[in-house]
Amino acid sequence: MTQSDETEIEKPLDPATERVRRKLVRLLSVSIGIMVIAVMAVLAAVVYKVSSGSGGSRLQPGAELTIAIPTGAEIVETSLDGDRVLIRIRTATGMRLLLVSLSDGGVLASYALSDV
Repeated sequence: MTQSDETEIEKPLDPATERVRRKLVRLLSVSIGIMVIAVMAVLAAVVYKVSSGSGGSRLQPGAELTIAIPTGAEIVETSLDGDRVLIRIRTATGMRLLLVSLSDGGVLASYALSDV
């Protein structure tokens, strides 16, 4: 067994090995830089998504909306899903479904129900 002496000086690398070492160090530093930029971009996207909410404007507590339903229609049933509500109404011509946005009270879609 041989033990290295602390006073022993390391021999310099030959020029070919030194060039390869420098290329590897450069590749490593570029890779680390790209990874840091990518992680920062992902964190920025997460912060943006969390701060902006789910994309719609939220109603303030106590806000009042007007939803337009046909004259003489009777609301039979409602179903809430996130920022939308599905309203089943009975009109003179039959049953209809109205998909309404809670952010502005606008009717997103209207479906006529019929017997098949």
